[in-house]
Amino acid sequence: MANKTTGKFLVAVMAAAMCFTAACSSSKNTADSGAATQTGAETARVADTESSAEAKSSAEDPAGAQSFAAAHDAFQTTLVEHNSDDDPIPDPPEGFFDLVHYSSKVGDLAAYVSSDPGDGEKHPMVIWVVGGWGNGIDDFPWCYPEWDNDQTGSAFWQAGVLMMYPSFRGGNGNPGNYEALFGEVDDIASAYDYAASLPYVDPDRIYLGGHSTGGTRALLAAEYTDKFRAVFGFGAVDKIEYHNNSQFTFDTDNEEEYRMRSPIYWLDSVKTPTFLIEGSDGNSSNLKNIERTSENDNIHCYIMEGQDHFSVLAPLTPVLAQKILSDTGAECNIAITQEELDEAMKQDPVIPLPVMQQCTMEELGITFSYPYLWDMEDVSENGEISYTLTSRYEDDNVWDMSLLFFDAYLPEEGVDLQLAMESYTADGFDVEEKTIGGFPAMEVVAMQENDYGDVFKTTFVAIQKDDILFTFDFYIYEELGDDADPMFDAIIDSIAFE
Repeated sequence: MANKTTGKFLVAVMAAAMCFTAACSSSKNTADSGAATQTGAETARVADTESSAEAKSSAEDPAGAQSFAAAHDAFQTTLVEHNSDDDPIPDPPEGFFDLVHYSSKVGDLAAYVSSDPGDGEKHPMVIWVVGGWGNGIDDFPWCYPEWDNDQTGSAFWQAGVLMMYPSFRGGNGNPGNYEALFGEVDDIASAYDYAASLPYVDPDRIYLGGHSTGGTRALLAAEYTDKFRAVFGFGAVDKIEYHNNSQFTFDTDNEEEYRMRSPIYWLDSVKTPTFLIEGSDGNSSNLKNIERTSENDNIHCYIMEGQDHFSVLAPLTPVLAQKILSDTGAECNIAITQEELDEAMKQDPVIPLPVMQQCTMEELGITFSYPYLWDMEDVSENGEISYTLTSRYEDDNVWDMSLLFFDAYLPEEGVDLQLAMESYTADGFDVEEKTIGGFPAMEVVAMQENDYGDVFKTTFVAIQKDDILFTFDFYIYEELGDDADPMFDAIIDSIAFE
């Protein structure tokens, strides 16, 4: 038994040790690159009062008096680049998110939407717009939410708020092309209409949020429509030229193209409570300029001292989630103070449990759950039953840097719980006797080193059901400490037998 597990461990761990920094998803990569360029533009920007003065003066002319919705709908953008992609959309976790298509001005667009809770109630929903310039979606909503750079928006669904992650025109094989913050505003309005049509969503409690480019899109949407109950924008810019201009697909010789994509000129059109947040080391001069220019009581600005463009997300999105859950009146009653946000930034990092999927082996009479982002590979040979479970990604976190081996020992292999206990005890391990799923079991926690000198914390669990011994052998890098224990405990707690 020990040789069987150790051999697989050495092969799998030596491969895993070669990779530590792969990105979680293509959308996350796109978001990171777009935001990083945006932050670079922020560093280069040395004067912002000119933009504020220009915005104020524009409000005095007839064009400035026009609402953004009227100006936007009357304007015909000219695209000099017709870019799109046909990136595939991963299947979402069943019963957790549904892959749907919502109607827009250019045709049907893909989106992930929280599944119906099935309780007959109407629930609040957040439409979350990821950063970067990609118009598609992939599995980022259920990837590991890094504490210093959590662009997933997952704090909302972790708190029990329903979510919609829309793709936009030109992304994922959708009709249309990238319009760099113009037509995407129409798509966001269309996403609201779809969300409001769902029987389990409260149409009066649909919120909008976004980060970086997504934050700018959210602010433009707040200027375009008052349908959202509240809007939350992280890292929005005042003028589109402070985003990554290498991604512009419109006629850059036409100043009106810029104006139609720059929130600073349309702040008076915001009719919805709108909360804008940024770190002082991020695009804070953009936010200061918005605050200086705005005379609109619906716009609230917060700068987090000592934070950057990304670090504000993980600590503050849970605060917003709780605000949404408490916002149950006839009108939006969300109020946010700088002090409570400052206090939230002091909290310790939180490691959430991953979305789980169920594995049922009818021939063995066992069911258990494991993280949705893990792949379960059948490595059985010579009549033995053996599986390896690993994450599809290799980010440096407890979800992705874990290994799990599942084995079932049939009677003819001559291995049972008593033999396993005696073997580990003879080797000097502390063996804890337990009961799992109503059957006798054992657990051993130890450290193991591979040929590269990497040390792993190992947790070995064996369960005797009738004449079959089931084992779960879990490995996590020592430097990640005990942070993976709740995830492994959730796997063990999910074990059920027919």
